[in-house]
Amino acid sequence: MTSTHARGGLGIVQGTALYIASVLGTGLLVLPGLAADVAGPASIVSVLAVIVLTVPLAGTFAALAARYPDPGGVASYVRRALGPTAARATGYWFYFGVAAGFPVLAILGSEYLTAILHIDRAAVTVLVFAILVPPFLVNMLGVRVAGWVQFVLTGLLVAIVVFVVAAAFPHVTASRFEPFLPHGWAGVGTAVSLFVWAFAGWEVGTHISGEFRDPRRSIPVATAIALVVTGLAYLLLQIVTVGVLGEDAGAGAVPLLSLADAVAPGYGPTAVGAVAAIVVLGVMNSYLAAFGKLGASLAANGDLPRVLAPGAEAGGVPRRALLVTLGIALIYSTIALLTGGDLQTFILIHTSNMVSIYAAGMIAATLILPRFTAGWFMAVVAAALSIGLLLLAGANLLPAALLALAAIAVTVWRRARRMTAVTTPEPEGMDAAAESGPVRQTPGRLSG
Repeated sequence: MTSTHARGGLGIVQGTALYIASVLGTGLLVLPGLAADVAGPASIVSVLAVIVLTVPLAGTFAALAARYPDPGGVASYVRRALGPTAARATGYWFYFGVAAGFPVLAILGSEYLTAILHIDRAAVTVLVFAILVPPFLVNMLGVRVAGWVQFVLTGLLVAIVVFVVAAAFPHVTASRFEPFLPHGWAGVGTAVSLFVWAFAGWEVGTHISGEFRDPRRSIPVATAIALVVTGLAYLLLQIVTVGVLGEDAGAGAVPLLSLADAVAPGYGPTAVGAVAAIVVLGVMNSYLAAFGKLGASLAANGDLPRVLAPGAEAGGVPRRALLVTLGIALIYSTIALLTGGDLQTFILIHTSNMVSIYAAGMIAATLILPRFTAGWFMAVVAAALSIGLLLLAGANLLPAALLALAAIAVTVWRRARRMTAVTTPEPEGMDAAAESGPVRQTPGRLSG
């Protein structure tokens, strides 16, 4: 559903902040240490490799969002290329599957806060729900307000990363980079797979593309700036993590805390606590802007109850869809807490759905973008990479498969209902033309 309403109020500054926050997320807290543990100093090569691999993916999403601004995001592109059932599945993957990341963010942020503030871990339960609420309240005020809040949060995050890197560089030791390949190239491959998680998030911008004042100009610029900032942040953090901590980089559960402690005793823990809070709130804030718009768009197309449709238009605030998203986040978080706070299951649900979205979106991009343009060539490369990730996901794709079955079930139900409507005799008194005429569709509903 492409809106014909006036554009929203996002400019390059706010849009860039939302893009950066959606990519420069929780990976900052754990990935530099984990990658150094599996690949040693060569983990720096893995960061460079993922940055190069990310360019076609981010570039394709930017080309799609700039050319076809739509609150449905990837689902709307899939609808154009592959039809309503595939689009519905793509929408469900994001709205119900990617939402499994909410407890991961909330619990990880709570664990960091209790560790930094020396609070009893029993407070994690309360902190989880306390962390979930503020981003929802901000987004209830509209994406423009959320964009300015994101600008502040992203500015603070980048400032703290700059502080940690600047403080760490004088402590970098050349001997820490030897041997460069302690675990061979297989270790580099494992580190690459880890950093794929870090650089996910480019699809978020597609859902808020209609909120930009000038999508064709602003979205490519915002994407390019975000690519440079996020790439440099992860690369520089990886260099100082290896150069300062060496073999001990992956020893602790919170490697960024170890790095901060090593280079800025006394100030380090405070900086890490601030990073954790800003990352969690920033990522939630940016993703919620996408969830709200997608939920309203799915409802407008009849893939969710139509009562959730208000706010899908550019400049609208999808409050009802956001409330449903809050409910989903609370359910997932409650289950996570009741099962002991083990986040692996929720990470797998999140990533399997994300990979499915990327594969469907990139295939659709190759079909709808003008052939032999820069965007189309990037889409071809990104489609091949996404299909490779899909094959690697294996059994972890079960949650995404179940949501796809739900989308197919909706299609079957709709067709059965239409057939029933056609074959059911009309009340006496209806004229022959009315009896033989086609069933009238509700305006705006796409057959599925």
